[in-house]
Amino acid sequence: MPLLDHLIELRKRLLICVVLLLVAFLLCFAFAENIFEFLTQPLADVLKAQESSGQVRRLIFTDLTEVFFTYVKVAFFAGAFLCVPVFLTQIWLFIAPGLYENEKTAIAPFLIATPILFFIGGALVYYVIFPVASEFFISFEKTATEGTLAIELETKVDQYLSLIMKLIFAFGICFELPVLMTLMARVGIATSAGMAAKRKYAIVGVFIVAAIFTPPDPISQLLLAIPIILLYEVSILLARLVEKKRAEQEASEDSDGSA
Repeated sequence: MPLLDHLIELRKRLLICVVLLLVAFLLCFAFAENIFEFLTQPLADVLKAQESSGQVRRLIFTDLTEVFFTYVKVAFFAGAFLCVPVFLTQIWLFIAPGLYENEKTAIAPFLIATPILFFIGGALVYYVIFPVASEFFISFEKTATEGTLAIELETKVDQYLSLIMKLIFAFGICFELPVLMTLMARVGIATSAGMAAKRKYAIVGVFIVAAIFTPPDPISQLLLAIPIILLYEVSILLARLVEKKRAEQEASEDSDGSA
């Protein structure tokens, strides 16, 4: 195809993505309050388990427009999450005509694995990481005594959303490691031997990333670092399978050529 036709096709795919994202955003905005309640459920469960009799737990907002714009952000994030399969499909429809059949067969599994791994990372945050981190930080609360003031948690609506979405996206992106490393091995940028040799540097890097993206408690950092290290080992195994399959294909082509 000429360059102009490629640009027209790209514009068409981008337009479809934008329109569907807008539709998903409007749909999610109608249920933004329910989605936000779902996102706050891990914190609510922890607070309910620790609340004393007569104590009322709440989220607060200190700006008049804070809740409205929080719901807008919730709707956008939820809409984008729902549209991920559409985005990947449009990317595939754009690049597929320029690929050979064997290249299509090689790339298709990665397009399927990408949203699944992202969802697993986000689910780990929601069901495991955030409840553990919440319990750790809430443990710093202090009841009032004679001569001292109580220290109680009153979370702001927008700050809570920012924290949990940051964790969900951080874990979701980190869980894409096997896809990235396997693709690099397939195109020859990385090798299984090289990844294995640099394992100790990778482990150090993983803990640095975990320290940046998780709350500053060791439990949360370990809960992110350990799965990523395991995924790194999985990436090495997948790279070996790719290299083995490539070697078998090259040997088959050599034997066919000599024949």
